[in-house]
Amino acid sequence: MKFKGYKKLSGKILIKTGLHIGGNVEVIEIGGVDNPIIKNPITNEPYIPGSSLKGKMRSLLEWRLNKIDTGGNVHSWCGNNDCPICRIFGTSSDEAKIGPTRLIIRDAELTPEYKDKIHREGISLVEIKYENTINRITARATPRPLERVIAGTEFNFELIYRIFDMNDQGKMDEDLFKYVLDGLIYLQQDTLGGSGSRGCGKIEFVDLVNERGEPVNLSPIKKGNST
Repeated sequence: MKFKGYKKLSGKILIKTGLHIGGNVEVIEIGGVDNPIIKNPITNEPYIPGSSLKGKMRSLLEWRLNKIDTGGNVHSWCGNNDCPICRIFGTSSDEAKIGPTRLIIRDAELTPEYKDKIHREGISLVEIKYENTINRITARATPRPLERVIAGTEFNFELIYRIFDMNDQGKMDEDLFKYVLDGLIYLQQDTLGGSGSRGCGKIEFVDLVNERGEPVNLSPIKKGNST
């Protein structure tokens, strides 16, 4: 196995509707939010974990490629060296001889331009959205506060795709990169984070360029494509 090089995508993630990616709650103060978002412990600013992006892309591609386990488990080693899921996202199986995970997604921090904007205009980065559970008989509402990153927030985005020669001159890895692009398209069409079915988590990848600085367009996938 030989390392052949990288493919890279970089740009921005634009939050289209409030985004909730949950953080840990150690202490809840009176009147506090019991469902906070994840924040950088040093700056206290929200960010998007690379694991959240990668995990949702993997889940959506597993559905699209009919790789869903009957028990709902994450797709494991299927014995196929050409499997896009195993090859791109990796597997912990000792039986697999396909090399390391190809896809790396960085944590997405706020863009410097957006940081300047919030400081200049005094914009709050987060909002509290109240959701209610309503009793169908008594109509009594039980509210629950949900912390969200506000719509319009911009985060940096960087994706690295490693290419290895597994006695195929890296051709297989090159061919499978299209599934990474498909995963980004599916993610735009779906949601990221929690409460997606209730309006949260719509995002858009903007100003994407590849490792050569060339623009990358995430065109909608047409019905009947190979993916």
